[in-house]
Amino acid sequence: MDKLTRSLLNRGVLLLLLLAFAAPAAETPAARAAIERDIPYKTGTGLTDYERERCRLDLYLPVGQHGFATLVWFHGGAIKEGRKDDEGTRKVAQSLAEAGLAVVSVNYRLSPKVTYPAYLEDGAAAFAWVHERIQARGGSSNLVFISGHSAGGYLTAMLGLDDRYLKRHGLGLDRIAGLIPLSGQMMTHYTVREERGIGRYAIFADDAAPIRYCRSNTPPLLVLYADKDMASRGEENRFFVSVMKAAGNQAISEKLITDHTHGSIGSRLAEPEDAARLALLEFIEAQSRLRSAKP
Repeated sequence: MDKLTRSLLNRGVLLLLLLAFAAPAAETPAARAAIERDIPYKTGTGLTDYERERCRLDLYLPVGQHGFATLVWFHGGAIKEGRKDDEGTRKVAQSLAEAGLAVVSVNYRLSPKVTYPAYLEDGAAAFAWVHERIQARGGSSNLVFISGHSAGGYLTAMLGLDDRYLKRHGLGLDRIAGLIPLSGQMMTHYTVREERGIGRYAIFADDAAPIRYCRSNTPPLLVLYADKDMASRGEENRFFVSVMKAAGNQAISEKLITDHTHGSIGSRLAEPEDAARLALLEFIEAQSRLRSAKP
């Protein structure tokens, strides 16, 4: 074999190796999620500067799919901090979108700049925005779920049980395909208590408590909480589920996620084999089939 032939052959082998290593990059999951960032979900006159700043959302959409389900996601942070685009939330949203589930990550106003029920009003406005517009982006307006972690779990439960907030947008609770609160507070949230001058550990349930609205007819509910959750949070969730079942609710289920803390039950949703993630996706798939089968 002459020198020129060997050179061409070596170049060809090198090119094949480069293509072999480069090919997977074109097929990475990131290429299967389209992202739209910082979209205002409240517009018009009369908004405060703080509303214009905080009332925005990010969309993570599965590429090449139609009629997909959508998860409206509320971040945690004690209703005092947190944002839609922190690193952990971005990873979770991207990962779920790659799995075929659209995710809408929502910012809402925070205490003490606002007080109850401003953040719930924001959550309802975000859901209404998604319900009205997701079909134009390829999703199904009949398959919009609500979820969130910690404070976001509290918002999830309140929005799905107290119909006052969605009513202002002409929507009933039946427009919610399902609720998945992760380690949410089911009594009156301790930040709401603080706003009212009540001690953090003075446990009670008024109109700002999800447990106040326990009844038989609610959207489907999957309650997730961790075995190493924060003090009393697991007990609150178990009590909430018990009261719901006592009220005759057959649409509620619960799952204790083992080897998880209050923080990791939210952050580890980005892991493909995470137990909370699998439970969430299984619930959404099952409820989506049921709703799609209805005339």
